[in-house]
Amino acid sequence: MATELTQKDIELMKQELDYRRTVLTPQLTDAVKVARGFGDLSENFEYKAAKQEKNKNESRMRYLENTIKNAVIIKEKPVSKDTVSLYDKVTLWMEDDDEETEIRIVTTVRQNALQGLISKESPVGRAVLGKKVGDRVTIVVSPTYSYEAVIKAVEPGEDTGEAPLRSY
Repeated sequence: MATELTQKDIELMKQELDYRRTVLTPQLTDAVKVARGFGDLSENFEYKAAKQEKNKNESRMRYLENTIKNAVIIKEKPVSKDTVSLYDKVTLWMEDDDEETEIRIVTTVRQNALQGLISKESPVGRAVLGKKVGDRVTIVVSPTYSYEAVIKAVEPGEDTGEAPLRSY
């Protein structure tokens, strides 16, 4: 399945991939060689830890390569300054809790809910994308649970690259 990414997402992924290939891989390969010299491999914690880090790096590189290869490039299309689009900061009023919260709509590879970076494919992202200030949206979390929110403000945003790639 293709992942919808911006050109900036692809650039950040290529930068990380380049760093992992040219800097991290040689360091981790050397660490494995050094740890191998510590003796019996069956009881050599340093060797196991070094191999694990090397394998994590290789796994991340495969993930980045496959994501880039299968990506569909999307353009940021601001409809109007009052309509929610990618990278906009959105102030939502949660009716049930009687409180406001601010989120920024981002692509899936850059989401981080703890920092208010919400994926455009999440229930909240899908509910608010394309809507206008003053619209009441229903955020469907599951077939049995949903809640209402009102879009109080939209601050136009752009992809500055400050939102880092999500790690796993």
